[in-house]
Amino acid sequence: MAATDLDGKRATAPAADANFSASPGNLSSHKLVYWHRDLPPLDAELLAEHTVEATSGHVPGTLSHRDDLWDRCYQELMAHTEARLAQEIARFGGNCAHVHQESIEVCHSEAANEAWLHGRFSYLVYRLPSHAR
Repeated sequence: MAATDLDGKRATAPAADANFSASPGNLSSHKLVYWHRDLPPLDAELLAEHTVEATSGHVPGTLSHRDDLWDRCYQELMAHTEARLAQEIARFGGNCAHVHQESIEVCHSEAANEAWLHGRFSYLVYRLPSHAR
């Protein structure tokens, strides 16, 4: 199952300030992750293009409470993805990332009777000019 922009269900973290470090404890009013049509600043310098993968926690593979379980897995997947993107932005010395493609699949283990989500996200890493940080 592939998913693209799911109408604002993502919470985006702010990007870092003048003495930039993408660590969660050092964030200002700039966004850290821009999703799909939400574009980074025009004067941002492109540093790299990469892909990151993340998974949600496992939940019982039952049909009862299916929507609740999907929502829980989706929120966990997005939280793990944002954390991984923050690590990658810091690794490349950037200030923000733009996710331009995503694929989310439902995974299921018959043996363990568990289900989880696996996401693959293609993104661009940007560095903001010093006057914009």
